[in-house]
Amino acid sequence: MTNVSSINKPSTSGEQNSSQEFDEMNIDLLSYLEKFNPILLNQLYECPTACLAVFRELPSLAQNFVLRLMFIEQPIPQAVVSSWVKSISDYNEAADVLTRLQIWKSTPMQSGLPGRLLNTTFQKSLQTSWLGGGKQRSIFNSLGVDKHRPDIETLDNYSINKRWDSILNFMAGVKLKDYNDNIGEITKKVIFNAGLIETDDNGEIVITASGFQFLLIDISLQIWYFIRKYLELVESFGFNYIECLSFLFELNFLTHGKSYSTDGLSESIQSFLQHLREMGLVYQRKRKDGRFYPTRLMIRLFESVRRNFHLSNMALTQQYNKRQGFIVVETNYRVYAYTESPLQIALLTLFIELNYRFPKFMVGLITRDSVRTAFKNGITAKQITHYLSMHAHPHMYSEKRSTVIPGTIIDQIFLWEQERNRLTYCDGVLYSQFNSQTDYEALRKYAFNLGVILFENSSRRLLVVTPTGHEEVKRFWKKHKKERD
Repeated sequence: MTNVSSINKPSTSGEQNSSQEFDEMNIDLLSYLEKFNPILLNQLYECPTACLAVFRELPSLAQNFVLRLMFIEQPIPQAVVSSWVKSISDYNEAADVLTRLQIWKSTPMQSGLPGRLLNTTFQKSLQTSWLGGGKQRSIFNSLGVDKHRPDIETLDNYSINKRWDSILNFMAGVKLKDYNDNIGEITKKVIFNAGLIETDDNGEIVITASGFQFLLIDISLQIWYFIRKYLELVESFGFNYIECLSFLFELNFLTHGKSYSTDGLSESIQSFLQHLREMGLVYQRKRKDGRFYPTRLMIRLFESVRRNFHLSNMALTQQYNKRQGFIVVETNYRVYAYTESPLQIALLTLFIELNYRFPKFMVGLITRDSVRTAFKNGITAKQITHYLSMHAHPHMYSEKRSTVIPGTIIDQIFLWEQERNRLTYCDGVLYSQFNSQTDYEALRKYAFNLGVILFENSSRRLLVVTPTGHEEVKRFWKKHKKERD
């Protein structure tokens, strides 16, 4: 008698493949909007600043097409539009972007030939943003002199050091009164919903692999990803999704360092503004002041996520980059960190063993146990080595080295990771307890020819096949037994 048992892949929730999450962090504005359904996009295109922002992000050839069709209200033959460029591949690429974003559509001409026509809503809104017109927004209402007006440096310090750092410190588990008091329940909900942190068996908040990857990317990409996750929940807060997104586009075109009025804003948008304040995107000394200041984080938001845009060229990151370049890694696995940032120290202790801590300086050791603890939390060897390289002290750079971090350290971290990956888990069906070696060999040979064997042991007469191949193998076995008997 042959025994058949199902073998299921064990749960690996702590080590889920989060590469899809990592890719999502790098989505630019156009890729984000392409996922909208046509109705939602059309509602967004009723906002002139949204259309202007979308136009600004388009490839240059697609912008050229929009400019040529901007004041034409009749379909233009597709053959004419394609003749504007020499390369058909360039035309197809630009046309594909405009089609996916519902900016133009294919419309048949009276002659029956295919034509191109701009989306009327997008066309009218873009004309308004360029030529003016429409009702003036209340945020541009005149305001008196602000005796508490902050300067640019104060705004930058407020947005990055006070507000945004509060979120990052909370994620990393840094418990400081000055930071944690700035975190509201809405922000915590967004962080949890984004999968950046989770609670362990003891109820303690711990950072996830996605959260660690989040801390590795540039600050502007962090904020763009965080806002997208916030918008996923915005309707549960009682806000209108399109209204909030349109307001973000409007804020993006304001002037850094200038104040704007909150009078005339709806109650929901004023509440939304408070959430943006908590993220550091706007500065408001007191809500009753009736004014707010957009910070550099808000002004440069969409500019920073533009395709092929180098954040190192932005003034936004100049202050933040002062914290980089503080780690020294030696070939004896000892790590020196010249920092007093609680956030950076908390991140380092995720994968190193802390030995000594002094003012503005700490010493630790990369050990097998410390790195394996990080692996158990879903952090990868690639993330660890990338973090060490990204924050390496300037003295670590040498023309004689092929890598910033000593190669032996990088190799060892990856070897420790491979120790955990020696086994591959997959579902399967076990065939065992064969009456004879002949029966076993017959079934093994058939499964081998099908290419569905996962494991075999002739001496113990064990055979494991894939779930997809199980039905075919089972039919063969029934037929074989009938012929044998």
